[in-house]
This record gives sequence, structure tokens and C-alpha cells, in this order.
Amino acid sequence: MQVHTVTLKPSGHRFQAAPGETVLEAAQRAGVALPYSCRAGVCGSCKATLLEGRCEYPFNPPVALDAGELAHHAVLLCQAVPTTDLLLQAREVPSVEDIVRRQLEVRVADKWRLAPDVVGLRLLPHDGEPALKRLPGQYLDILLEGGKRRPFSIANGPQPDGAIELHVRHVAGGGFTSWVSDRLRIGDRLRIEGPLGTFVPREDSERPMIFMAGGTGFAPIKAIVEHFIGLGTRRPMQVYWGARSETELYLRTLAEGWTRDVPNLRFHAVVSEPGAAAGVRRGLVHEAVLQDHPDLSAWDLYMSGPPAMIDAGRQRFLGAGLPEERLYYDSFEYAPDVLAQILAARAGIRHVR
Repeated sequence: MQVHTVTLKPSGHRFQAAPGETVLEAAQRAGVALPYSCRAGVCGSCKATLLEGRCEYPFNPPVALDAGELAHHAVLLCQAVPTTDLLLQAREVPSVEDIVRRQLEVRVADKWRLAPDVVGLRLLPHDGEPALKRLPGQYLDILLEGGKRRPFSIANGPQPDGAIELHVRHVAGGGFTSWVSDRLRIGDRLRIEGPLGTFVPREDSERPMIFMAGGTGFAPIKAIVEHFIGLGTRRPMQVYWGARSETELYLRTLAEGWTRDVPNLRFHAVVSEPGAAAGVRRGLVHEAVLQDHPDLSAWDLYMSGPPAMIDAGRQRFLGAGLPEERLYYDSFEYAPDVLAQILAARAGIRHVR
């Protein structure tokens, strides 16, 4: 097996991919920032166009690509392994290129209940560890025994004391989230790695912005919105937060406070279950966006949440005229071992953590 050269258009960046290495892994090793989110071939945020060469998918199939995209030579960089030299048309995210990913130990400085099934955590660097250099909207991995990892979006922007805020939803069948909910204590230590992801603010635009969150996908949306508020941006901002019930809109009061303090910001709460109170819309959150904005050609759009919401929103928003290069998203996905536990729990099979 041989090393292959990957060349990117329009930047002209070139890097080497080792045998069996995905394009995304090779780019990260070379310090080239390509967009990505789930790293599992599900969300499609790392999509690029193959202009020359061939690749294969030995790990996961490119399920985020439909037949039309495959026919037009789209590839998923997080799963594509070069079998020849490649020439790719790919977006890059230069704002994250100089941020070094690293591991550090943190301690739990605070823990609080955001909703019946959502816990808030405040983490601080332990014993003089330098703060994690990061951008709003990025995520981290919590490192567990046996090489397992659990990804969580960071719900606040960089802080002088290095504080990191997480919103952890308890998932039935998920051993780690059960441990966080029931047994993690203030003062406990965790090992993390980050920052990860390219779901970050794009400041090189004067267009109005739509932010759409599903469930705890509000965490990175919160960080990015607060970043733009802190900048004093005059760009119009529309924030949509969807959930099954009102109790899952666990920081609704905070979001409603933005509308009082920021003249150019509007917040929309959307729930899918019946019986919504006054001020809360009924339905699916991406449909609420389209009801208000049937033509998205003039907007930048950020969305974060479960894969089903991301997939539905992506297809409908592009159909409403949103240019794909102005759609930024962060798709939540379970780790493979967690997904197996969840499915087993739903089937009534008992698993020992």
C-alpha cells in the first residue's frame, strides 16, 4: 500500500494520506481544516466533490449521500480512503486551522439540573492546566476506559478561567449519561480531548442569520449566538428551538431574555407534542423556519441537533434557495456501543455497564 497525495481546490492545499487513512484524518494531521461533525458518515457536513482519482469506504458506507450526489461524484471526507491521488473541490474552515487539539484533565466545578433528563456541568482545568483554546460551537470528547469516547458540544464561548459548560441529556440505555446524572459529583475529575468540530461562527458575512436547534442541540447554538451578541453584531438573528415538550426547552427564559436585550434578535419556541401553551408554536422546528422564511436565499443558517432533524432541514432548506456553502450544521450521533445499548434497552434486554 502506498501514500497518496490529496490536492484541494480552490485553496491549492496539498497533503499526504497514509495507507488506510481517511481524507479527513490526513487533513487534520497536516493542519488543514476541513468541515466535519459526526465523523461517522451520517451527517454529510464533510461532503466534497471528487474531481480526479478514486477512493473507497472501508469503515462506514456514505449514508449521508443520496443517489444524485453520488452520481455527481460527491464524497464524504470522514470516511473516504484514497486509493489513488485525489483532486477535491472542498470547503475549508481557516478559522480553526491554528487551534491545536489536545488532552487535559478537568474537574467538575458545578452540576445542576436543567430539565428532568438534562444535567448542566461546569468544568474547569485541573491543577494549573492551561485553558482549552477553542471557538464557540466546537465540541469535546470525554475520554473513558477502554478507549471509548463520548462527544459533547460546549455550551459557552471561551472564558478567562477556562470554564466549559456542557448540557448532558440522560439517555435510557446509555451507561455514561446515567453515571453523569446519578453519580458524578462536584470535585470529580474527567479527562477530555478537544476542541473538535468546525461548527463555528462565520464572521466574514453581513447577511442575516437563522439558528435552529433541536433538543440539547441548543448548547452550541447558545455559544454561537452569545458570541455574536458579545460582538455587538447588527445582523438580524432568528433563533428557533424545537423539542417534543416545553420542559425540554430548558433555557427558554434565557433565550427569551435575548429578545429583550438585543433589538435585532427574535426567538421562536417550537414543540412537536400537542398542548403547547401561549407563545409556543406547535409542529416541527424546520417547518416553522420555512413557514416564516419560504425563501432562504439571502440568509446564513446554523443548525444543531439529532441526525433526523439535520437531514430533513438540510434537504428542505436547500430546496428553499439556501446556498449549500451557507448552511452550517452540527449533527448529534451516538457512539456505536451506546447505540447498541439503547436498542437493547428498548428491546427489554438487560445490560451490565
